[in-house]
Amino acid sequence: MPSDKPVRIAVDIGGTFTDLQIHDARTGLIHALKTPSTPSDPSIGLITGIKKAASRFGFEAGDISRIVHGSTIATNAVLERKLPKGALITTKGFEDVLEIGRHMRKDVYALKAEPRALLIPRERRFGVSERTRANGEIETELDGEELRRLARKLVSLDVRAAAIVFLHGYRNPQNERQALEIFSEEAPEITVCLSSDVSPEIREYERCSTTVMNALLMPVMSNYLETLTGRLEETDITAPLYLVQSNGGVVSPEDAARLPAKLLLSGPAGGAMALSELAAAQELENVVGIDMGGTSSDVSVVIGGSTGETSESEIDGLPVRLPMIEIRTIGAGGGSLARAPGGAMRVGPESAGAEPGPVCYGRGGKQPTVTDANAALGRIDPEACLGGEMALDVASARAAIGGRIGRSLNLKQELAAEGIVAVANTHMAGAVRLSLFEKGADPSDFALVPFGGAAGLHACEIAGELGISRIIFPEDASTLSARGILNADLRWDFSKSGLLVAGEDNLPAISAVIAGVYDEASEKLASEGIPGEARRIEIACDLRYRGQAFELSVPWPEYAIGAEVNAEQLGMLCTRFHEIHAQRFSHSSPEDAVELVTARAVAIGMMDKAVASDALPDVDEEPPGSRALYLGGEWLNVPVHRRSNLFRAGFALEGPALVSEDYTMLYIAPGWTVTAASGGGLMARKTETPS
Repeated sequence: MPSDKPVRIAVDIGGTFTDLQIHDARTGLIHALKTPSTPSDPSIGLITGIKKAASRFGFEAGDISRIVHGSTIATNAVLERKLPKGALITTKGFEDVLEIGRHMRKDVYALKAEPRALLIPRERRFGVSERTRANGEIETELDGEELRRLARKLVSLDVRAAAIVFLHGYRNPQNERQALEIFSEEAPEITVCLSSDVSPEIREYERCSTTVMNALLMPVMSNYLETLTGRLEETDITAPLYLVQSNGGVVSPEDAARLPAKLLLSGPAGGAMALSELAAAQELENVVGIDMGGTSSDVSVVIGGSTGETSESEIDGLPVRLPMIEIRTIGAGGGSLARAPGGAMRVGPESAGAEPGPVCYGRGGKQPTVTDANAALGRIDPEACLGGEMALDVASARAAIGGRIGRSLNLKQELAAEGIVAVANTHMAGAVRLSLFEKGADPSDFALVPFGGAAGLHACEIAGELGISRIIFPEDASTLSARGILNADLRWDFSKSGLLVAGEDNLPAISAVIAGVYDEASEKLASEGIPGEARRIEIACDLRYRGQAFELSVPWPEYAIGAEVNAEQLGMLCTRFHEIHAQRFSHSSPEDAVELVTARAVAIGMMDKAVASDALPDVDEEPPGSRALYLGGEWLNVPVHRRSNLFRAGFALEGPALVSEDYTMLYIAPGWTVTAASGGGLMARKTETPS
């Protein structure tokens, strides 16, 4: 899979900016570039970024070996409900599974449950005659004529996407596949998605929700990829394109169009992968990262040197049962809107986005944002935003804060701006605290890694709230998510539910389930033409104590690939489950029976890696500048250093101070000291409690 073309490009399309990382094998250098996103057509921003990079860093379209693309396109389509007209076809009697859910409610004493988030209304959910038993036996054959009539009806209703979710379809997909054949004949214009292809696992509600979401995203992602490939061809770029999945791996555009639900955390996954690489480079076992962009902030955690994965999450209240990196997202970004309804300060989750953006961008924004507050406090250089390509209108930002927030709260403009920043910091600190506490971890045992365009302005204050005493400011922090996907491998996930007690009596049955997912993974690697030396298959199992409602995913490195499961291997798996259960929930029950719910196989096609130069930044001999910063109730003149200044031998920077980079600023609060770290990073340590 190596290429003789020297340039590879990673692109992360966010709601406000499109970030690029470009590796040039001729020099070993990795370049960063940031350009405004184009929400109406994200491919325009991507092509614009590549053209800018080619001009700035000296390469041609023919030099590009691959483009790896992460984005929030699928996520935004769901959040904004920009989805095609869809229908759900299920087993008769189960049309309301999406609405019934799990009978969970936020207010357990309420007489009525809160409204359920629904992507398909009741009038477009249809039941058909068919039934598969829990053991996979077909009890009732699919009524083909009934389904043909329904297919024609959906065409008349102008339905564009249909999800087929039959009861126990994960155990035996026969009826679902027959339904697909009928739709292909009767309604070829409708995009059809089967639950047995998307999420072949137990739990009808989560499987149904995931399949519906995937079905509705298929036309969205297909249209986008068609547009993007057309633009790449117009630009004479013939390099292979790969899409980043929520699990951190990449796939071809064809696989992405077929299973777009796997792209829901595509952008944030890149940040989590970069966090893991940085932890290894700094030889740190425990780090927590906060990726603060323009629209939201994403929290990811590395414990014991590895990021966590989950097989189930949710997007805007909609369950998604697919493997993904554990990431917590909150609506606290640089573009988060500030307001003061009823005399109380609120920040987010609504965002100004890329259009119109914060007030200081001068694009028509009227409501102040977190970015406006930072600019008003002097934390951002108005002449250096976006590498000097965008000048900020600080006066308008201050006027908006004073007029809309200060007046409502009877505060002068500077105090209102401080309040906006403080509320945003509290939101982000709360997300970090929750992400760590649910894993039984203490924040003081972790180093904080801020990245994204805005996190460097908030890191010291967030760390202070959490009791964290170390901060690592990574190189090119503003585009770190793109850096994380630069070396991503191909990855496909396979699963099969088993519901077997993990005991010696069930060894043959467990072996059969594991062999099933292993064979699927092996066949996929072969069909993709992955060379033998670049193939890797990892096995894991979802386990629970018998009688529990939910399970934990447990890696199984002791499993001998292709061999029968033996008692010793199974014992190691169960022991690890008890340990993980104790870590997560502070108790375990080794004497209780363990149940294997789902077997998982991860097929990995290892890509060649970009080898970066380990040279430190050239030291900038220019003396530091200064600027006015509002701090502690007064305006102070504080030093402003270029990042490269901090790599002088023995140099240490004490706060308060500002550090400028091409695409972000770092605010070093009083009581923190910054020194150079390995790999071009900066290490900040809490040295004292400021008075």
